[in-house]
Amino acid sequence: MRKNFGAKTWLYPEPVLILATYNEDGSANAMNAAWGGISNTNEISICLDRNHKTTKNILRGVDFTVSPGTKDKLIECDYVGIVSANNTPDKLSKIGFTTTKSEFVNAPIINELPMTLECRLISYDEKTEILKGEIVNVSADEKVLTNGKIDVSKLAPITFDAVNNAYHVVGEKVGNAFRDGLSLKK
Repeated sequence: MRKNFGAKTWLYPEPVLILATYNEDGSANAMNAAWGGISNTNEISICLDRNHKTTKNILRGVDFTVSPGTKDKLIECDYVGIVSANNTPDKLSKIGFTTTKSEFVNAPIINELPMTLECRLISYDEKTEILKGEIVNVSADEKVLTNGKIDVSKLAPITFDAVNNAYHVVGEKVGNAFRDGLSLKK
């Protein structure tokens, strides 16, 4: 038997996305966003409230980066979602995050997060608060690579559990995409 919960913002996995931008003074800023994902071959879509400092920075500056939150930086990733840059403009330095300017977009890469999507604003719908960004480049620290590819078990990205207000780590391989299902095709 199933239990009905009504309309909720529940979906698994729900990535923990850390968005980074530059403030008006050139300092780096970041926030934690959970409602987002890949929406086209080189596009990411994220639901962002227009009052976030990060949203204002993107609309002013156009470029931004998106990094998956990771198990080893869970506390820091949670912090940038709790504390607003509108009130704490130096929140990245408070948690020891450092940044490097992207080679591809005018946005900071958070050095402590090993994978980054470097993006340029495509659109922002003020009614739905859906931001769409073109993925210009994906970069990854060599420490999370195996045979030249990103290794999800080394990256250890975290997901948000909206039902229980918890984080979980991704990484266990349980099958082979576009191959295991072939056993049912006859």
